[in-house]
Amino acid sequence: MEPYLIVKWLHILSATVLFGTGLGTALHMWLTHLRGDVHAIASTARNVVFVDWVFTASSGIAQPLTGFAMVYMAGSDPFTLWLLWSYLLYALAMACWVPVVWMQIRIRDIAVAAAEAGTPLPDEYHRWMRHWFWLGWPAFLSLLVVFWLMVSKP
Repeated sequence: MEPYLIVKWLHILSATVLFGTGLGTALHMWLTHLRGDVHAIASTARNVVFVDWVFTASSGIAQPLTGFAMVYMAGSDPFTLWLLWSYLLYALAMACWVPVVWMQIRIRDIAVAAAEAGTPLPDEYHRWMRHWFWLGWPAFLSLLVVFWLMVSKP
């Protein structure tokens, strides 16, 4: 297989992992939050933090590396409008994701402490969940548009 096709395959695979893992963990975290079971929330938050570090972070790093490699290998203009929009929207998604990861760690710690103490979740937990929820939307929508740009290359 040619090197370009290998890099393209890695790019598509990492895009799928990034988007799918992000959507899947966010949905799981939100649905568990809505149930309100402190022990389930603590367990889910632990898993989400772990999965974000292993899968989302690694695919988040692979995306620009493989993307820039494909641009270079294909001899494409890196300043094509659709690529510039992709860079900008990807940067927006990552700028949302970094604080979300920090919030998830905080949410996990609060939920674990409440579960171990047998107490309800404090107001601080609910405040972080609201921020987490709303910060996820620009990242999600940005990546949807990046997918569209990758496929259509307008």
